[in-house]
Amino acid sequence: MTTENRRILIIDDERPILMTLEALLGRHGYQPEVAANAATGMRLLESKTPALVLLDLQLPDAEGLHMLEEIKTNHPDTQVIILTAHDSLNNAIESIKRGAYHFISKPYAPEELLSLVEKALEKQSLLRETFELRQATQKLKQRLAQAETRLAPIFKSKGMQQIDELITAMAPSEANVLITGESGVGKEVIANVIHNRSRRAEKPMVKLNCAAFPQAMIEGELFGYMKGAFTGATSDFRGMIAEADGSTLFLDEISEMPAELQTRFLRVLQEREYRPLGSTKTLKANFRVVAATNRPVQQALAENRLRSDLYYRLNTFQIELPPLRQRKEDIPPMVASFVRTFAQQLGKAEPTIEPEAFQKLLDYGWPGNVRELQNTIEYAVVLARQGQITIKELPAEVRLPVALQKTERAAGQTAGQAQNLSDMERNAILNALAQTHGNKKKAAELLGIQRPTLYNKMRRYDIQL
Repeated sequence: MTTENRRILIIDDERPILMTLEALLGRHGYQPEVAANAATGMRLLESKTPALVLLDLQLPDAEGLHMLEEIKTNHPDTQVIILTAHDSLNNAIESIKRGAYHFISKPYAPEELLSLVEKALEKQSLLRETFELRQATQKLKQRLAQAETRLAPIFKSKGMQQIDELITAMAPSEANVLITGESGVGKEVIANVIHNRSRRAEKPMVKLNCAAFPQAMIEGELFGYMKGAFTGATSDFRGMIAEADGSTLFLDEISEMPAELQTRFLRVLQEREYRPLGSTKTLKANFRVVAATNRPVQQALAENRLRSDLYYRLNTFQIELPPLRQRKEDIPPMVASFVRTFAQQLGKAEPTIEPEAFQKLLDYGWPGNVRELQNTIEYAVVLARQGQITIKELPAEVRLPVALQKTERAAGQTAGQAQNLSDMERNAILNALAQTHGNKKKAAELLGIQRPTLYNKMRRYDIQL
């Protein structure tokens, strides 16, 4: 928990209570601030922005319930625990109604209070993380939409052309789709293509990354919630299902969705209706689902990360995107597209790529797939001088000789394969260079030889870096 999240404001008109709570919380690593009246408390609330307020109901200059309402109106994410000697049932109920996290009466057990404090701060932290995620999502929406348009998939390889034909055939239907493939292969881009070719394309596709939200928050993000559905729900939230009404709902990293939520979402797909958290009203669900996962499906099923019943419901059509290393024909047009895009962003002329550098791009294995290629080209365009991209402008791992990139496979050779001493020495050098990402000084240290000796051996074995 961050330092900011450990700030606690205590508002109570009894000095012994203030001193006791300040000492107790300070001993347990919190940062307490104290106020003996409502006016001082509100000033500290504005200046110190505490994550939690411990509030007495009877104050000399204000009524505690009114102050609680003011705090929750102006600082809805700030958690409030009512700590009072006036522990009537009506006070407790009214406090919770007005947004208090909890109600505890004096005298209190220190252990109980500390437990409540920790849980309230955890709740505030989750609310803040969710708010920041929403803010970041809103800021990036336009940029992402532009990027998705620019980064339209390249259908040059036979495998991608077959996928394009499948998308053309099934996109106009209402069938659910599951997209699989390694990280960075372009699953979200393909989801956009499916949506844009569908009969729902007039409305924007709604996206939810199941791995981006804490498990305690993802249900509310998906189904929405009503004000007061849980502590901290200070206003209604429509949720992604409602946002996707008449459109497409893209669930990225579906295998990261909690198992119990997968069960509830399956019922939505079966019945085409749902109920927001805290609501008694059942709503209709009119959306198409496109889901994606970077986990191998059989592994996700075996590990119970993906429920089999949900999988079969989603798997009307499955699109498995091949990794970039299996569709090298797509690299040249992708490179051209990325170079043009990043040159325009930087306001510079499109650089040309020297043949030797281009060959490195074709030879590299691209473990990070299209995303890594995109980052590599951005890196190269930024560093390009005099209108050219040479080997020097490529990241170190891309510059490595092909032999170095294959050392892991070479290391898997069986012991029965014959190697002469020269082969063994050459492979040892390649291994060392691979482990040190081409750093000759560190490779020499790893091999236990001097750098000049390493240089001589590299020349002898024609190892160029």
